Amino acid sequence: MPLSPPDVPLAAGDLGGDGGGLPSCPSAATTAALRRAVYDLATGERRRRPPARLHVGLPGGRVRVLAADRTDLDAALRTDLLVTLLLAAWQDLGARPLVWLTRTGPLDLQDADAAWLSAARAAAAELGSGLVFVVVTRSGWWDPRSGTTRRWKRMRRR
Repeated sequence: MPLSPPDVPLAAGDLGGDGGGLPSCPSAATTAALRRAVYDLATGERRRRPPARLHVGLPGGRVRVLAADRTDLDAALRTDLLVTLLLAAWQDLGARPLVWLTRTGPLDLQDADAAWLSAARAAAAELGSGLVFVVVTRSGWWDPRSGTTRRWKRMRRR
């Protein structure tokens, strides 16, 4: 039975319910949230090569974080973890959460991206929900489903 989350700060067209990912021009709320995720990583992480982490929530708000580079998780465990995290985030936020993977490297498809995207899509399908899933690095964000991306040379506080 699909869950009905409360009103969301994201535009319905950004939720990727059709499996296609973010549109080429996401809503202002989604763009601001994703920019905040990039800013938080670029300014908050001091290590040169921080470990990959999966985040569920709203950037700048309540976020649940999970080590994403664990090798002991198979696809079913990743999906179960994401279902649990998404449900908890809905309760915490009272709004539909974003899912983003922070890591180093270029904004193109890597093994961790594919593994967590697959789990996120399965979790969203299990919950009967749309999904915003992006990969975030210090220089920008990228939606692996649609290819929509934003890059910055240097992040500044707005």
